Amino acid sequence: MQPNATALASDATDEDPAIGLAAVAALRSLLDSLERLQVERARRHGWPWQRIATELGVSKQAVHKKYGEKRRAPRRPA
Repeated sequence: MQPNATALASDATDEDPAIGLAAVAALRSLLDSLERLQVERARRHGWPWQRIATELGVSKQAVHKKYGEKRRAPRRPA
């Protein structure tokens, strides 16, 4: 069972660095998943990259690079 965000936040301030650091890593992973989910939702709702970037407090280029369409693989010489 995954710990909830409240428990992880509490563990992140634990005196034991092993517990604290593990909680920070788990929170980072959770936040990354939530950010991706919300960016995908925003795009489906027609939000432009600039608006998403503004809400996240980052540049348009940063959010597009992180979540934009994957770049095509380089072509192999024939």
